[in-house]
Amino acid sequence: MKKTFSIVVILGMLALALTACKAKVEVPTGDVTIQLWTQEGESDNAYQYVVSLSDAFTAMYPNITFEVVQKDTETLREDFQTASLAGSAPDLLWTVSDHAGPFTTAGIIQPVDDYFDMSLYVPSVVMDGKTWGVPISSGNHLMLLYNKDLIAEAPKDTDELIAKGQELTSGDNYGLVYNMTEPFWLVPWLGGFDGSVFAEDGVTPTLNTDAMVNTLQFLYDLKFTYGIVPESADYDTADTLFKEGKAAMLINGDWSLGAYQEQFGDKLGVAPLPMVTATGKYPAPYTSGKYFMLPKDLSGDKLNAVISFIEFATNEENQLNQLDTLKRLPGLKSVLDNEAIANDPILAGSALQMSYGVPMPSVTEMRCNWDAMKPEQTLVLAGSETPADAAAAMQGAAEACILQLE
Repeated sequence: MKKTFSIVVILGMLALALTACKAKVEVPTGDVTIQLWTQEGESDNAYQYVVSLSDAFTAMYPNITFEVVQKDTETLREDFQTASLAGSAPDLLWTVSDHAGPFTTAGIIQPVDDYFDMSLYVPSVVMDGKTWGVPISSGNHLMLLYNKDLIAEAPKDTDELIAKGQELTSGDNYGLVYNMTEPFWLVPWLGGFDGSVFAEDGVTPTLNTDAMVNTLQFLYDLKFTYGIVPESADYDTADTLFKEGKAAMLINGDWSLGAYQEQFGDKLGVAPLPMVTATGKYPAPYTSGKYFMLPKDLSGDKLNAVISFIEFATNEENQLNQLDTLKRLPGLKSVLDNEAIANDPILAGSALQMSYGVPMPSVTEMRCNWDAMKPEQTLVLAGSETPADAAAAMQGAAEACILQLE
């Protein structure tokens, strides 16, 4: 990451004047320490990128230092809520969009509209007419990754996926791997089967549908009927099988692209998830991104320092550097049109998949849907519950959970 650090410093010094701020903010001259919580994984390039940005900003303003704290996604959500209630919240969050729902409900973050010109960014987290996060990157979506040493081209539809998957599955080698434990990996296929988790009002669960039954049946068939996926696989297992060359295809997110390209080079292929043959529709992964969120009580010099840092982290030069370093699509609109995306097959594949996606719901009711889907998906993939029974149970659990929120 030494190369990234030097690039970030140089570009930042050249471009800090390019600002997305609504009003001029003076960088504090006194000593300020910013505690930044991030859910970027400590073991990957993304966490190092967070550190390199904060180090670069400190190199420009030695009086402003950072304490970067890494937490996994759910731990960050829980710990931030606890710390906020105790009056000991961090100064800045680098996190995912679905945290905005519980955080706004609890009243522990503040809107960013007064500080930034949000028209310069891709669509952000908007609820109740207010914007609750500044986009760092866009996407955060699942896609199909493939090892070109094992499969020359990505399958175009699910029939081809199954046929090629069977050809490539033998012994400890699999045609396809994915995280079978989390409904985030189920949702794209639900879209491909013409379903969604909410009705048009955006808060009423629609889990007990033919689309959900067909989705669960499809995932069941991949395992039990066609045998192209492992008996079981969580995120780490799927990741390891792909890296070891024991899986030809992997469903994973844009956050993983930098590390996989570093290992596979031009042997890494990126494509949209294959069209569902039965419906003629492409799977629709959730899209969101990573966002800066501001704690409710942030003010004074710390607020000004944080605003200045966010300007720096999201200027054009650093957004281009993020493209190169992490292979993530930008949060700044102007960079989406950069030829660096069109000319890069990895980024172009990711951008094409994102075009089929749908925005991640940020409402608190979505947590009820996640919690309702996960155990039933597990039961179906264990062969101990039918897709129809699972869909009905999902709906009942989600509705009961939402009643408790009221």
